[in-house]
Amino acid sequence: MAGRIQVASRRIRTMVLLAAITGVTACGGFNARNPGPLDGYSAQEIFQRGEFELNRNRADDAAYYFGEIERLYPYSQYAKRALIMQAAAYHQDRDYPNARAAAQRFIDFFPADEDAAYASYLLALSYYDQIDEIGRDQGLTFQALQSLRTVIEVYPDSEYARSAILKFDLAFDHLAAKEMEVGRYYLKRNHFAAATNRFRVVVEDFQTTSHTPEALHRLVEAYLSLGLTDEAQTAGAILGHNYQSTVWYQESYALLTGEGLEMRATGDNWLASIYRQMVRGEWL
Repeated sequence: MAGRIQVASRRIRTMVLLAAITGVTACGGFNARNPGPLDGYSAQEIFQRGEFELNRNRADDAAYYFGEIERLYPYSQYAKRALIMQAAAYHQDRDYPNARAAAQRFIDFFPADEDAAYASYLLALSYYDQIDEIGRDQGLTFQALQSLRTVIEVYPDSEYARSAILKFDLAFDHLAAKEMEVGRYYLKRNHFAAATNRFRVVVEDFQTTSHTPEALHRLVEAYLSLGLTDEAQTAGAILGHNYQSTVWYQESYALLTGEGLEMRATGDNWLASIYRQMVRGEWL
């Protein structure tokens, strides 16, 4: 999921391109990773060098130069700009822990600045861009969701809010996918009670994700195996009302009718409550 910084950094990229045009000559005497000579350069010159390095895809060197501005000229007008640029450079270099640290420092020091929304978005991306496979530790997904929610709620009118909403939905879907993966694992090994617990989480907590139809079908399978026909029929009823065009409805229909059962809500169980909420609109 790398590369999503492009959505957020139009203003930053413009600054980089301008620096590449105007600051190359002034930067010609710099040696990367050699802090000694930097004492003789102004904050503006070091900043231009950082932008120049970022423009030629040497983000690690760029982050170094931006960091030197904070060290050498902590009270200059460039120190604040260098901090947000350092966070962007670290993120471009996929150094997510340092990207988070720089972005958080910016938010802590300059919470009212116009770039605080961008810093908050970078902080969220530093978690989100590591969610590259379902099997990875889902702690990152939870942290991404929390950080993305901050962008959405604190900066709703920023240019990053819409992108944060889309990524929030995708991260939410990842959590549901993890539950489905574990549930299928149990189902294949005939651990039906454990499987139903996972699929129940998807139906109750992740109803808006793309995994709900399959979760309902897997519940039909598991409950039929457990001999709990009321629950199986009710899961089928929800499928039939909301997801009749899916293959999961067709497979559940075949399973239930093959056992002489119907796709109808019956009994007093947790799925009957879901049926009343989702189908009949009864929330009490």
